[in-house]
Amino acid sequence: MDEREESLILHLEALRSMLVRCLSALGICLVPMFLAAPYAMEKLIKIIIGGNEVSLNFFSPMEVFILQIKIAVVLDLLICFPYIARQIWKFLLPALYENERKFIKSIVLTSSCLFVCGVLFCVFFILPLIISFGISFATADIKAVFGVSNIIGLALMLSVIFGLMFQFPLITYSLIRSGMVSYRAVQDKRPYIFVAILIIAGILTPPDIVSQLMLTIPTYLLFEAGLFAARKYAQNGE
Repeated sequence: MDEREESLILHLEALRSMLVRCLSALGICLVPMFLAAPYAMEKLIKIIIGGNEVSLNFFSPMEVFILQIKIAVVLDLLICFPYIARQIWKFLLPALYENERKFIKSIVLTSSCLFVCGVLFCVFFILPLIISFGISFATADIKAVFGVSNIIGLALMLSVIFGLMFQFPLITYSLIRSGMVSYRAVQDKRPYIFVAILIIAGILTPPDIVSQLMLTIPTYLLFEAGLFAARKYAQNGE
């Protein structure tokens, strides 16, 4: 066995060990997260519904149980994310130069914070706004009756979407800092970027203009924040 084959085997073994540790952590935390899921679901519903007088209903015997499993999985991923990120970081660390280590380490931390901020923004601001907007169409003859699966499903979907879309400033900053694109090129394409964000928001959100705008506006503002932060790395005369 030559040196190259031996190195490949060592890397594969390190990758296997890292994956086993990550999956083990997810499996261990899943049980307590499932026990906490009913309380988390109740708290989430109270936040989303707010002061609105509306009842949530379920229409099949296993519906709430399946929702609790989904919530448990999401909580499991959130709780284990720092440990998983640390394991991935330790796996990649030997192959990186010192400047790359500092840059990626800062990106991982910033990305995690942005994702959490996106989820919190969605849960505490966007979802109650969407519910209130929907309830505003109720009349004396038309009552607002929501299915719990629809509400929780919407909450989980939009939370992940907002968490991902809140990565825009980091993406902009990283692309400019790495030299893959120039500051001037990004700055000149602002109108196209806004339209692209609007289209992506329309695809990812439910088919209503409120959800689309509530995702588009903060995402574009975050893009501008990333562009502002990357000014000192401007290229091509900027």
